[in-house]
Amino acid sequence: MRLALIDGDTGFLQVLCNRLNRLDWDWRVFEAPYTAARFVDWRAQALVVDMASLGPEGADAVERICRELPTLPVLVCGVDSTVAERVHVLRMGADDWIAKPCHPEELIARVEAAVRRGRATAAAAELEPMAFGDLEIRPARYQAFAGERSLELTRREYELLVLLAEADGRVLEREHIYERVWGYRMVRGDRSVDVFVRKLRQKLRRGSPGWEYLHTHFGVGYRFSAEPVSAPCASPPRPTTPSAPR
Repeated sequence: MRLALIDGDTGFLQVLCNRLNRLDWDWRVFEAPYTAARFVDWRAQALVVDMASLGPEGADAVERICRELPTLPVLVCGVDSTVAERVHVLRMGADDWIAKPCHPEELIARVEAAVRRGRATAAAAELEPMAFGDLEIRPARYQAFAGERSLELTRREYELLVLLAEADGRVLEREHIYERVWGYRMVRGDRSVDVFVRKLRQKLRRGSPGWEYLHTHFGVGYRFSAEPVSAPCASPPRPTTPSAPR
């Protein structure tokens, strides 16, 4: 494993890098400028970024790296972040957010999970498109389409859709979905799966309103099946009372 680091927390780096050395990982702490070419030249397999080390332009730097290196797993960590900040970074393309202080073992496990997902994505890019109703999932584009219009799925929404679609109509439990898509065990009370299913369902309905794809099994999980939406039944004509003869 070749792990690139952008982090100015020397105490945390010392503990983390001691552990990385015991795992026989290659690692390197990068300083500015943070250009995509430098990570490519070093052949980085994952990048961990401490937002505080990037300064006020940190979000822009992360977005640029994610845009220029879409296949590089990027994990962002920070202290005292708001929900809005974490959501913003994830929507820009980061694979994960890790709250500091964190244990080095947790960070390493999350890096491994992100790299596994990246390898699965690379393998999926060679698969043939899958068609369901009006929907076509195109692994080579890492996207789903209704006709020729992209549904504009995020990476995690796409991974969720593919997991459910490949289940061949089986109901997948929330815990299983979380472990496969997020890469680690779900914490009790975490509603991430439900939130992402809701967002995915909204995009599917907007792009392909004539079909229903995601089906909820309350208390268990979710199932994927392309089922046409039934048109509302027309009201039967009201009977007329024959008029009396004049």
